[in-house]
Amino acid sequence: MDNKEVLKNIIEAKRKNPYTENKTIDQLRKETENAGSLIPLPKNIKYKSVVVGNVNAEWITCGEVNENRIFMFMHGGGYYRGSIAAARGTVARISAEAKVKCLSINYRLAPEHPFPAAINDTYSAYEWLINEGIRPEHIIVSGQSAGGGLCLALLLKIKDNNFYQPKGAIALSPWTDLTQTGKTMVTNKKIDPVISKQYLDRFAKLYFPYSYNMSYLASPIIGELSGLPDILIQVGSAETMLDDSKRFFEKAKKANVNAKLEIWEDMFHGWHSNAHILKDAEDAIISIGKFCRNLLNE
Repeated sequence: MDNKEVLKNIIEAKRKNPYTENKTIDQLRKETENAGSLIPLPKNIKYKSVVVGNVNAEWITCGEVNENRIFMFMHGGGYYRGSIAAARGTVARISAEAKVKCLSINYRLAPEHPFPAAINDTYSAYEWLINEGIRPEHIIVSGQSAGGGLCLALLLKIKDNNFYQPKGAIALSPWTDLTQTGKTMVTNKKIDPVISKQYLDRFAKLYFPYSYNMSYLASPIIGELSGLPDILIQVGSAETMLDDSKRFFEKAKKANVNAKLEIWEDMFHGWHSNAHILKDAEDAIISIGKFCRNLLNE
């Protein structure tokens, strides 16, 4: 089956199970875990639970890696769902390509734990890495969707605290604007099979109830971006969240950040998780690996 046929089948499957307002948080959480359990793990994966600064996490490696080069990852899920387990296949494939040891974290979720729980946990885990003796220039932070927003918010929180910035960041379809003001929320509404403004509005309120007083640690697009490390952003052209990436990238460039934006043609939100069958997902992870190796001098 060629790549276009695979993509078509994936999108059709997603359209058969659309998001609706009457789905409960528990139902949506179960959907994510069930979908994650169906993704085959690559060969040579090793993973082990660890607690980092009071945050449950997992060390993940795949194949031969440099144990002193760390890739810290925050899963997606709208700040209310998702887990290490659901993202394990994607993280393992990044480990194999980038030759890095991955630390994947389970930050606390809304609505049980609204803002700033997730960013506090993310910062705590990063601080733990530094305190363990990992040099910041040997760390890349990353995340997907809400986790992509978290990895960018982490850079801003590090700057606030005058702490050591990592070598770089990789944001995969990051949720950078919790107020959903990007034009592609409208223009891509009919072609995005996964994410809608209606969906994001619901879960933005659970994570950050006080939208009239928005924080850049929840919506990093309103942050002051100067002084941030190298950033790679990957996003699909079919995403309603496309403008979350484009506008953040443009603002980062104006702030003289060495940022790179990759827009993947026809890709949907979360396409990386299909790297076992979708060539565009495999190629995106290859690009992530190259970015990591170049930054970490591998």
